[in-house]
Amino acid sequence: MTQDELKKKAAEAALEYVKGVTLLGIGTGSTVNHFIELLADLKGDIEGTVSSSEGSTKRLKELGIPVLDLNAAGELEIYVDGADEVNPHFQMVKGGGGALTREKIIAGASRKFLCIADESKYVPVLGKFPLPVEVIPMARSYVAREMVKLGGQPQWRENYVTDNGNHILDVHNLEILDPPALERTINNIPGVVTVGIFALRPADIVLLGSPDGIRALK
Repeated sequence: MTQDELKKKAAEAALEYVKGVTLLGIGTGSTVNHFIELLADLKGDIEGTVSSSEGSTKRLKELGIPVLDLNAAGELEIYVDGADEVNPHFQMVKGGGGALTREKIIAGASRKFLCIADESKYVPVLGKFPLPVEVIPMARSYVAREMVKLGGQPQWRENYVTDNGNHILDVHNLEILDPPALERTINNIPGVVTVGIFALRPADIVLLGSPDGIRALK
């Protein structure tokens, strides 16, 4: 079974958690794209969605699913998104698709966070996947130097601008042993918009697609 097929399995399993939900948050990425396609069958019950990226917004609108501004939507019942890595504490590294800031905002505004992924994303320790850090453009070099002090090797994601008009540093070779502490430390560096560690607001439920079926971690 291919990795993409495992992602689709996880997306299909998520549908059970959103039945009857009229207002939900939608993340970004390849697994979420499968989920968005599957939402087409439920769109009659959905009053609105809040999307974490322009790409997801476009897909939702093409299916006729309403997309709302978070300021107008208020608190969301559930947020569905993928992860680049997730550990046994349901803490994650996210942002490979560049939407980490909006993803973190919507996760914080949701009562429940459902993470969907293929089983390869489940790891004992975060950090093998390069850690994305969204930065204000003028602060890029300064923040990069600060990442070196923390033991990482930052690489500018060249020719890429986030939906918020910012840059991304992908920080390699960090072993994230205390995710909440590192999340706070990096977020406190001037010029950082947000870091792709989701530990202060981890997932509530993780659905992992595997060849043997779905592993539901709660």
